[in-house]
Amino acid sequence: MGKEESSPSEKEWKIMEVIWSHDLPLTSAQVISLLPVEMSDNPKMIRVLMNRLCQKGILAYTVDEKDARVYHYYALKTRDECRKEKSRRFIDSYFSGNHTGALAAMLQSYTLTEEQIQELEQILETNRKQNGGNRK
Repeated sequence: MGKEESSPSEKEWKIMEVIWSHDLPLTSAQVISLLPVEMSDNPKMIRVLMNRLCQKGILAYTVDEKDARVYHYYALKTRDECRKEKSRRFIDSYFSGNHTGALAAMLQSYTLTEEQIQELEQILETNRKQNGGNRK
C-alpha cells in the first residue's frame, strides 16, 4: 500500500467522523443512517469506502456472532492520528516539506484573536521543551 493512500479522503473522513463519534462498533447500515443525506443516498458506495478504510488500516471490523453477513466496524486510528497524518501530507505536497512556510502561510491567511495567539504560543513552548530547546 503506497503512502499516498494511507489517509482518508474527504468522503472517507465523513464516514470516520461517524465512527469516531460513537463508543461502540457500528454496522454499515448504522453508519449510512448517520451520514449526511447527500452521502447516504448511495449505500453501495459507502460500503466501498468503508472497505477502502479497512485496506488503509484506519478502520477494522468484527463479524457478527449471529449473522455472518453483518460486520461491526470500529476505528483503528484516532481522529488526531489521522489529522496529523493529513497535515504532514499537506505540508509535503504543497510546501515541499517546509513546515515553517506552511505555518506562516496559514497564519497570514487569518486574523487571530488574542486567545488563539496565546494558544499557539503555548503549543510552540511545549514543542520547544519536548525538543530540549535545541533548534537549528
